[in-house]
Amino acid sequence: MKDHATTQPSLPVRVPLVTQPMTMLQSLAAARRNILSIIPEIATRQPIVSGRTGTRWHMVMDPDALRRILLERLDDYPKSSVTKNLLRPAIGESLFIAEGAEWRWQRRAAAPAFTHRNVLGLAPVMTAAAERAAERVAASGPAAIDMLEEMVATTFDVISDVTFSGDEGFARQRVHAAIDHYIAEAGRISLLDMLGFPEWVPRPGRMISGGAVRDMKSVADKSIAARAARGPAGVPDLLDLLLEAEDPETGRAMSAGELRDNLLAFIVAGHETTALTLAWSLYLCAFDQQVQDRARDEAQAVLGDRACTGEDVEKLPFVRQICEEALRLYPPAGVVSRTARAADTLCGREIRPGDTVMIPIYALHRNRLLWDAPDAFRPERFADRKAIPRYAWLPFGDGPRICIGASFAIQEAVIILATLLARFRFAPVPGRAPEPVMILTLRPDGGVWLLAEAA
Repeated sequence: MKDHATTQPSLPVRVPLVTQPMTMLQSLAAARRNILSIIPEIATRQPIVSGRTGTRWHMVMDPDALRRILLERLDDYPKSSVTKNLLRPAIGESLFIAEGAEWRWQRRAAAPAFTHRNVLGLAPVMTAAAERAAERVAASGPAAIDMLEEMVATTFDVISDVTFSGDEGFARQRVHAAIDHYIAEAGRISLLDMLGFPEWVPRPGRMISGGAVRDMKSVADKSIAARAARGPAGVPDLLDLLLEAEDPETGRAMSAGELRDNLLAFIVAGHETTALTLAWSLYLCAFDQQVQDRARDEAQAVLGDRACTGEDVEKLPFVRQICEEALRLYPPAGVVSRTARAADTLCGREIRPGDTVMIPIYALHRNRLLWDAPDAFRPERFADRKAIPRYAWLPFGDGPRICIGASFAIQEAVIILATLLARFRFAPVPGRAPEPVMILTLRPDGGVWLLAEAA
């Protein structure tokens, strides 16, 4: 296959991957700046890459092997201690952290809240937030706008409304500030994590962020107690649905602490990842005006001059394809890691108990064995989803632990993106291209600065 760079002179921004072996200290320094920068470039050309940095590790990019990890032998590949150590202080033993039977009952209890009917019932909140975002963009005039900041604000509006709707006492800004502080201070990989030190050894970054986490949990606890006393009002929101949730097999309901940890997990994951999907989608639309024009034509034909609704989403396939391609090029969780619990063989490679097994989703989504011109922006590649191997595109994971909010996120992204593209033409600001940097999530470092004019 020819190198795509020879046929397409301009490609969207990407992470420079490693071409030379790194020492453990070099890996640590690189990971603290950008976790993706420790991925070897060869991972975009091979099904598996192995090495040792303190412990034995394997990066897996083969769909059949990924199916084995995420579906067939799920319990043999629990989330790594590094992942749990990073997230447990903020979201406890929630769905995102729990394993085995503890995870299964929580998943069974929470699943009804994310049925198609309930997700569609929350669409008016997304439509209202999209309308407010469009009004803010219009009011900003011809000046450059950081659409990352705008999308973070918009998706936090959505998640706080669908979580704590009507609760005037819910201190949104305090929770939002606490989440940002936690990600900034505690999200960076610690040398102690990489060396496998036990969790009780203090991590400086997490000690710094402890006050923010306590504040966030306190706000959530008060809101949950107030809602439990008041009861639902109008269309049930996420908190109402989870207060009523119980495991259909055992009848077990979530305790106040379990409910709080899961709500905070949904808030952290639910606004950050969708905001990033939207920010990267807008960057890519500004990067390729032909794609943007086609999406605008589709959105205007469906919407006219109104904001997008939940019922419109299925009529906007190209807008959805832009979101899916943005998730391929810039997956919010660019790397996830597991710890092998039992001996196994992946792609002919021996896996020993205790080995770290990484799924570098960023490299998987740009692997030349799986994708044509993998660094190019081509939304139309998602026009036929059956043509894409099931485990080659994993922005939401897959198997039993696939993201419970995946349909919520896609619906929200399409509603907001279609509303904005129908009303505005976005253009890049020269010299302000974002840099893809992953700490906990793959963010456009420096923001997504765009010029917006009425379409």
